[in-house]
Amino acid sequence: MVVGLVTVQRQATMQTPPTQQQPPWPRPRGLLLDAMGTLIDLRDSVGSGYAVVAERHGLRVAADAIDAVFPAIYRQAPPLAFGPLDDADLLEAERSWWSERIKETFAAIGAPAALPDLQRDLFDHFADPGQWRVYADVEAQLNRWRETGLRLAVVSNFDRRLHGLLEGLGLSPLLDAVVVSSSAGAAKPDPRPFALALEALELGPEQVWHVGDSPEDLEGARAAGLPCLLLERQSTTNSRSAMST
Repeated sequence: MVVGLVTVQRQATMQTPPTQQQPPWPRPRGLLLDAMGTLIDLRDSVGSGYAVVAERHGLRVAADAIDAVFPAIYRQAPPLAFGPLDDADLLEAERSWWSERIKETFAAIGAPAALPDLQRDLFDHFADPGQWRVYADVEAQLNRWRETGLRLAVVSNFDRRLHGLLEGLGLSPLLDAVVVSSSAGAAKPDPRPFALALEALELGPEQVWHVGDSPEDLEGARAAGLPCLLLERQSTTNSRSAMST
């Protein structure tokens, strides 16, 4: 098989050992890839980032307290997805969505309210590629896939900051398309982001596999008619449980 991938919910890397049997699916011509928890991860936890930025604004918050509440707040939030908007309005919608999550997080730990300047700086903090890392196996695997002729697209439940992150982390040249939920108008497990990625790759669902790490990846891929492989990454932060879709 041209694609050295993972055994569903077993391997923690993007390459299957020779002893592992590949799934009995048609040989793909393209791959759709989740971002957070699959290709990239935060260097430090969400709570650590919040604590650092809050301290610049004169607020002391406990990183571990934020890490304890943030995953549930993120999972219970409405989809990070908006209707057709121009660039300025979409950015405002993205900032507003995250501002609500920030306010909910500070309220959940009993901290003083996060004022607009702090909300803005937290949004910008996680737009910095320096706050993120690429998993060690990713770049080499993406290069191998491209060398075999596979077309590659990212499908992520995130906002347009992801474009800058992938560029800054050196992954953009290895990808043919990037679809983020905020501009797609729908978030996984809705099949629409997958459909947009397939359209960008000019491939049909019978020609493509999806690789991700969350239930939303599995359910969304199935809804879009795609086989799905799930990774189980070993993360040093809580970002996989917080922002892994």
